[in-house]
Amino acid sequence: MTEVRDPHVVGGIDDPAAVLVDAAPRRRLSKRRLYLRRFLRNRPAVAGAVIFVLLVLFALLGNVIGSYDYLATDFVNIATGPTADHWFGTNQAGNDLYAQTVHGLQRSLAIALIVSVLSTIISALVGASAAYFGGLYERGWLLVIHFLMVVPTFLLLALLSNSSGGDWRVIALILTLTSWFYAARTIWTMSLSLRERDFVTAARFMGVPGIKIVVRHIIPGLSSLLILQFTLGVVGTVMAETGLSFLGFGVKAPDVSLGSLISEGADQVSSSPWLFYFPAATLTLLTVSMALIADGLRDAIDPNSASGGTA
Repeated sequence: MTEVRDPHVVGGIDDPAAVLVDAAPRRRLSKRRLYLRRFLRNRPAVAGAVIFVLLVLFALLGNVIGSYDYLATDFVNIATGPTADHWFGTNQAGNDLYAQTVHGLQRSLAIALIVSVLSTIISALVGASAAYFGGLYERGWLLVIHFLMVVPTFLLLALLSNSSGGDWRVIALILTLTSWFYAARTIWTMSLSLRERDFVTAARFMGVPGIKIVVRHIIPGLSSLLILQFTLGVVGTVMAETGLSFLGFGVKAPDVSLGSLISEGADQVSSSPWLFYFPAATLTLLTVSMALIADGLRDAIDPNSASGGTA
C-alpha cells in the first residue's frame, strides 16, 4: 500500500502534522462514461441536445397546449397573422398553423427516425457480412452497392414517391431503400480489419455460425460508427423529405410535414410571411440541433479529437 501526504489538509504538505492517507487507485472509465463525459464538455453539442429534446416535447405535447386540430378550419380567420387564438396564424384554408406545425414536426421526425434506424441496420448487416464472408458474396454486394451509388438517387426518389400518393409510410420505405448503401460501403471498409481480430478468429475456430459472429462480434465493434451514422442519417432524411415535399413529391394533403408546410408558405411569403417563417424556423432548429449533436458525438468518439477535452 502506497502512502502519500494529503495536500488538501489544513497545514499543507510541509506541516509535520499532515495526515497520511491511502492513495486509492483511480477507477477506469467505461467507454460509455468516457464518451458521455467528452460529449458534455462540448457546449454546442449540449445546446443541440437540449434544443432537440425541446423539439421532441413540442411534437409530443404541442397538441395538448393548442386548442385546434391540424385539419380543423376557422372560416372566420382565413389567412390571418398570429393572434391570441391562433398563435402562428392561419393559412388560406383557415387551418391553424400552430397545430399544423406540430403535426408536421411529428411527421418529419417519424420519417427521419424510421429511415435512420432501418438504414443503419441494413447497412450494418450488409457491410459487415460482406466483409466477413468475402468471396462471391462480397463481390455481389459490392456490385450492388457501387451500382446504386452511381444511380441518380433524387430522380429515383421523385419517381417512386410520386406514385405513392403522398403516404408517409411509403415515403419512409423509399427513403430507406435509397439511403443505406453509402453507409454500407463505409461499414464494409471498417469491417475488413475487424474480421482479422483474435476474438473473431477464436469464435470461428469454436464453430460459431458466421451470421452470429457478424451480429455479436463485428457489428458491436462498429457501435461508435453506427451511432454517428444514425445521427447523421436523421439530418439527411429530414432534408431529403423536406426537398421532396417542397417539390410536390413528398407528403401530400390532407397530411402535412415540415416540407409541405414550407412549400405552401414559400408561395405566399410576400403576402403571408408567417406561413413560411414558423415551419422554416422549426426545420432549421431541428437540422441545426442534430448537426451539433453529430459533431459532438464525432468529437467524443474520436480519440484523436481535442474538442472534447481530456478524460
